Amino acid sequence: MVHTVSVAQWDTLRVTLVEVNDSIQLTWQELESIVGELPPSASRYRAWWSGDRPHVRMWQRAGFSVASLELGQEVTFVRAERVQAATSTSDRYSPAATVLALGAGTDNNVARPDLLLVTCVKSKGSAPAAAKDLYVSALFKKQRAYAESKRVPWFVLSAEHGPVAPDSWIAPYERYLPEMPAAYRAAWGLWTAERLELLAGPLQGKVIEMHAGAAYVDAAKAALSSKGATVTTPLEGLALGERLAWYLSDPEVIVESYHGSGEFFPSGTASFVAMLLDESRSITPSELLESKREELQSPGLYSWWVDQDGASDLTDGLELLVEPGLIYAGLAGATRWPSGKRSANTLWTRVGGMHLGGNHEFSTFRKTLGSILARAAESPRIDEASLTSWMKEHLKVIAIPSDDPDNLGSLEHDVLADIDPPLNLKGMAISPVRSRLKELRRDIR
Repeated sequence: MVHTVSVAQWDTLRVTLVEVNDSIQLTWQELESIVGELPPSASRYRAWWSGDRPHVRMWQRAGFSVASLELGQEVTFVRAERVQAATSTSDRYSPAATVLALGAGTDNNVARPDLLLVTCVKSKGSAPAAAKDLYVSALFKKQRAYAESKRVPWFVLSAEHGPVAPDSWIAPYERYLPEMPAAYRAAWGLWTAERLELLAGPLQGKVIEMHAGAAYVDAAKAALSSKGATVTTPLEGLALGERLAWYLSDPEVIVESYHGSGEFFPSGTASFVAMLLDESRSITPSELLESKREELQSPGLYSWWVDQDGASDLTDGLELLVEPGLIYAGLAGATRWPSGKRSANTLWTRVGGMHLGGNHEFSTFRKTLGSILARAAESPRIDEASLTSWMKEHLKVIAIPSDDPDNLGSLEHDVLADIDPPLNLKGMAISPVRSRLKELRRDIR
């Protein structure tokens, strides 16, 4: 039975925080000694630590906010006014807020790295290009915009080539570091440190900011540190959606975010992207069906999220890695062009009816999930009842109404180009997951 922490126990934390001057860092064990046993969600989901929740209101009532969080390890609470003074944005993923709230603001090198490393991604162009242009995913575009906004030397961490200068031309390749043997990753890490020193000069005393997944950080961090460098990883522990939202929290990145062939984001698109990536807004299918009928009687956009166990199920079916977090997004109720005919669909009919309604023939998303789970079960058919139960157990959804159905289609196009959900197919760049998914959907009878 899951133990639920009572309001009275969280009130104990409020009393403790009142006595704190600026900030306090607590290990999981220290926090549980104050409030009692934490629920499993606290160790699994970053969203549990934000939003309008009773336990969140307790530390907010004491004038504190969460500045740094390592799930299952430790959490740092900082007085809210100190975070606000450190940054012009209140977004919980703000890099400036995190650095200053933790007291690192006294060290300018932490806020301004000497070198910046960004990870390569699977989605690439089909022809040789400069490294900064070869990778085409939404995540890489955000990384590039962030790196260029900081005006320090930056490099792409390629699983094939090691550190690559952004203007260096390379050909498309298929190597992906998390899929490589441990011996390769270890050698790659040592090679990365040596090559970076050749490209950028001695690393002794330099601060290197890494924007990369765990496989890249784990492989290279020790080797870089052995060269005398200080390695920071501001995105450590964040899922894909959280990483994209983190970049959107930086005003310089919003201004310089790339879209399509290089156009800047319109403000409306950036706003919708931020809302669709804010996991604290997500609700379960049951919550949606029970209480959102009236609220969702309008056109709009939505995003679907999967938990850790659900992501494992999808990974088994696809035989390719699917990470927990945002997996799919779409629209409901857009005006049909060029006819100009208004759609009768709403967020309620699309999400509550078609997605959760029990028939994959009326829902691309249901067919996608059903095809993957059918493959995992070695079945040629989709079990509709089991699929609905699985969705209710493992998924959450964010639905954002819009009052502009005429421009909703173009808005969806811009949003999808930015957030790049892995299970969306139409109009999306080719990826191993999407290629495999098309095969599975064809196999369903």
